[in-house]
Amino acid sequence: MEFITSLITDIGNWIRPWTDDISTAAITCLLVMFAADINRFMRKQLIGTNFIVRTMIFILINAFGYGLFIVTTAPILATQLSQLANHWLIVVVTTLFVVIGIWAQRHRQQV
Repeated sequence: MEFITSLITDIGNWIRPWTDDISTAAITCLLVMFAADINRFMRKQLIGTNFIVRTMIFILINAFGYGLFIVTTAPILATQLSQLANHWLIVVVTTLFVVIGIWAQRHRQQV
């Protein structure tokens, strides 16, 4: 059992320098999962508006809104992940991506 704990701690130590990238990947995965729902909601809200206005709003949301969301929330998640002990870091990161993967599979997200 001590070997497994040591291995988990070593792996957590190995991925620690990558917490910024890991958090960006996690936030981006979540955004990809919800982007279709967000766009569908916005499409319903903008029915009847001018094509040019609708197009500009979608450009703002997709290009700048999603980018701003990733840039602002990824550092917050990275800070939270960096505060975890090495053995918890690998457990939380693994669980996070497994849950995202399961959720995507159940909601038939295309890869």
